[in-house]
Amino acid sequence: MQIIRPLRLKRGDVIGVVSPASTIADPTKIDRGVRYLETLGYRVKLGKYLLKTVGYLAGTDEERVEDLHAMFHDRRVKAILCVRGGYGTPRILHLLDYRLITRNPKIFVGFSDITALQLAIWRKCRLVTFHGPMLGVDFADQIDPFTEDLFWRSITSTVRLGSVEFTEGFQPNSLFAGTATGRLLGGNLALIVSVLGTAYQPNFTGSIFFMEDVGEEPYRVDRMLMQLRHARVLTSVRGILAGQFTDCAPKDPSQPSLSMEEVFNETAKVVGKPFLANLSFGHVEKKMTLPMGLRVRMDAGARELVFLEAAVR
Repeated sequence: MQIIRPLRLKRGDVIGVVSPASTIADPTKIDRGVRYLETLGYRVKLGKYLLKTVGYLAGTDEERVEDLHAMFHDRRVKAILCVRGGYGTPRILHLLDYRLITRNPKIFVGFSDITALQLAIWRKCRLVTFHGPMLGVDFADQIDPFTEDLFWRSITSTVRLGSVEFTEGFQPNSLFAGTATGRLLGGNLALIVSVLGTAYQPNFTGSIFFMEDVGEEPYRVDRMLMQLRHARVLTSVRGILAGQFTDCAPKDPSQPSLSMEEVFNETAKVVGKPFLANLSFGHVEKKMTLPMGLRVRMDAGARELVFLEAAVR
């Protein structure tokens, strides 16, 4: 199947806003995020059920799917931003019209729980999507300059993105040296594991695998990495990028535990693939935008990551 890169975003274009997972606790964040986009010269279309609440979900499964379908169907909408993650996208994967998405490829941005949706879209449509900042998380308040610059270049420029300049405080750690080239595939670790063995799991063979997570203790991260090893995912990829595993320290320091560093070091040694850790993506303010499906080259020994093509056309 041919890889699809969405059209670049231009000033004056319409950006759709949806919440395919959880509802947002503070609706004023949506207003602040919209004002930010409008000050940059974009127009905004809000999903019909954006503020709906059904338990921990932003509306019923059918309503959230309806909002997504409406944005992909509306020819005026050129990009779709998610408000937040939380939980909910695994519930709607079987309800999506992937032919509609393939026929109307657009910039689609989110991270965290949005991972399941992005992996399914890659598997079914081969559309490049963006693991990046969200409207109610990153755009509602003062956005970090590093995050802002890479995000807008990623979705507006048809020039090859080139080498990533890592931001202060997030210098990569080389856990296993070597070079590798492949397409970026991954996202939130728990959500990657949630699609394993399903019709929405992409083929990770030959990819540069990236992962991040939040609120998972080391033993839980260890368990998920073991599942990926047993499923022969980590042995089939060409390289591994670990972002931030925020609040993933042991909850009870009095109990014996491996550290996250020990878990990653063991994984790197056993898998034996180029492995860079401590990259600035995930649940942090300084956030890299990673285009899902884009070809990249990594040199773990030299601590380099290079985007080999533009993410948009």
